Amino acid sequence: MTTLQCISPIDGSVFAERPLLTPDAARAAIERARAAQPAWAALPLAERIRLVRAGAARLGAMNDEIVPELAWMMGRPVRYGGEFRGVNERVSYMAGIAADSLQPLVVEDSPAFERRILREPHGVVAVIAPWNYPYLTAINTVAPALIAGNAVVLKHATQTLLVGERMVRAFVEAGVPAAVFQNLFLDHGTTEALIAEGRFDFINFTGSVGGGRAVERAAAGTFTPLGLELGGKDPGYVMEDTNLDAAVDVLIDGAMYNSGQCCCGIERIYVIEPLFDAFVTKAVAVVSGYKLGNPLEPDTTLGPMANKRFADEARAQVAEAVAAGARALVDKGLFPADDGQGSYLAPQILVDVDHGMRVMRDETFAPVVGIMPVKDDEQAIRLMNDSAFGLTASLWTNDPARAAAIGARLDTGTVFMNRADYLDPALCWTGRKATGRGGALSVIGFHNLTRPKSYHLKKA
Repeated sequence: MTTLQCISPIDGSVFAERPLLTPDAARAAIERARAAQPAWAALPLAERIRLVRAGAARLGAMNDEIVPELAWMMGRPVRYGGEFRGVNERVSYMAGIAADSLQPLVVEDSPAFERRILREPHGVVAVIAPWNYPYLTAINTVAPALIAGNAVVLKHATQTLLVGERMVRAFVEAGVPAAVFQNLFLDHGTTEALIAEGRFDFINFTGSVGGGRAVERAAAGTFTPLGLELGGKDPGYVMEDTNLDAAVDVLIDGAMYNSGQCCCGIERIYVIEPLFDAFVTKAVAVVSGYKLGNPLEPDTTLGPMANKRFADEARAQVAEAVAAGARALVDKGLFPADDGQGSYLAPQILVDVDHGMRVMRDETFAPVVGIMPVKDDEQAIRLMNDSAFGLTASLWTNDPARAAAIGARLDTGTVFMNRADYLDPALCWTGRKATGRGGALSVIGFHNLTRPKSYHLKKA
């Protein structure tokens, strides 16, 4: 294959096509980045921050073009307005903490010795970004990597083919040197070869567990540091002392928003037994009110899945669960856009589920959620931890001490209380188990995108 094609989930047409770089052309681009990086790192931190902020602002100015592009490429309805609000929040926060996060750690400054630890940029950072939140997931690494003095090479998912191109255009138009931030159109084989050759100094990958394994295999023996954000099967737990309406609204939105294609989306919900029936009734009413259809139409609340194969996987999980005794509560007849074969998938709520079913165990990544009653905190904790993944958990209670005590026993990266499906740039975005390793954003994100260098200076 000599080109990459974005097939639109709206109608199956080819929305965008770009030629692939040859391996040698990719190597040359990376070497340009390596040659340009020292001068970029030598700029004052305040100047790098200014240029990154300007790049984000230029990207925001393109939002009227970006929103319909996203609808065409991956199916998100235009009514939600794109991703710039989150991009701006993350860039602004990371820019604001950069000076403190990157300052030297001074151990001693005396007449006899200077001892300190400095943070130095890795060099060339590769960002391999996914399609589901194509700007937000990329900016998590792009912005702090550039601010810290790295050059960045961005390889974006084929499903969102134009995103990397547009991001780089915005930042370069704002003044970031073209060699310092580059978008490369690469296939998997070339990407893996470049990693195996040790061409990068840090690699951040966001995507599937299988993709993460491929990156790890390619990097084996190169000692290149990796950040991996992979799968998720995030739980919610509703306790008796909570605002039930708020819990339904937030957890169901967390399960269904973006057609369920969220790394930290809610994929399984556990409800304390006395509230179970009321929660389910309210949840079904909310989901039954959605409109599935063309994401370019302003009244559409659910667009298509990004690819037909994603819809087919969700259909298979639901069918297997129903065959094993689960009940599907949402009337598919309310969603005529779902013909049972294409990328348009009706949302679904399942009850009478258990952890023997794939829909409660495997990543579904679709507008489908299973809901189970639980007797107490102990059962809820056991079920929440009964997963190969560990990204976030959403706890619903009015007792912060109870939430903290439960959270301490959960094998997850983030514990939410009374909210879900949110990435706070002040906190480390990290995961456990098959969700991956490393951490993005916060001061820890800056530390992962730099390396420590120690100075032990004995004065004469």
